[in-house]
Amino acid sequence: MSEAFLKAAEEAKVLKQTPNKQEMSSLYGLYKQATVGDVNIEAPGMFSFVAKEKWNAWNAKKGLSKEEAEAEYIKAVESLKEKYGI
Repeated sequence: MSEAFLKAAEEAKVLKQTPNKQEMSSLYGLYKQATVGDVNIEAPGMFSFVAKEKWNAWNAKKGLSKEEAEAEYIKAVESLKEKYGI
């Protein structure tokens, strides 16, 4: 993982306002894709709402290389910093 990615991950935790559900979901998916790669676990059951949402967000990024996911994550955090402040 690059230094810029690690810095962005820390900055995402200290935004002045919590991003909306869609933004959080996208960040989660990009983070998992950048750190783990393609989804490697089975989809959770339909009553595990939060787990299912996280799995779907990660699975939506399937096929992105770790480097591409890192770059998109950094770009997303920069956008959120402009929107919400740090």
